[in-house]
Amino acid sequence: MHRDLRRDHRSARRAPAADPLPPVRSVLAEGAAVVLVGLFSGKRKDFASVMDAAAAGLTDRGVRVLGRAVQRRGVSDGGVRGMSRPLSSRTLIGRGKAREVAVVREATGADAVAFVNPLTDRQRRLLTELFGCPTVSLTDGPAP
Repeated sequence: MHRDLRRDHRSARRAPAADPLPPVRSVLAEGAAVVLVGLFSGKRKDFASVMDAAAAGLTDRGVRVLGRAVQRRGVSDGGVRGMSRPLSSRTLIGRGKAREVAVVREATGADAVAFVNPLTDRQRRLLTELFGCPTVSLTDGPAP
């Protein structure tokens, strides 16, 4: 005779749906202040111009860029092997850089943190909790 080895026959419990993430357009409204963040491969030499273009696009929309942070991947010997992957699947950037961004955001009083790179919904939620303000990706909304 066959016995089901599961102790609990109830369906799996799921966590309640999290609050929906705010749309990029509302976070980056005119007059907002942001910290701009980017993750770039060590092979990419034009990262400064990409950050400048993103900052200029935000400024044209009336958003003030109060700080910038760049995480370079593959600059050190250990980073070369994993250049195509994010530093952290949870936060995209490394733990130390995330702390640095949080300190800059708090010191400047920025309203939001804007990433040049695409972010998953999970990353946006975790970074929003970590930074204490909305976190958005410029690739999710209208072009800066």
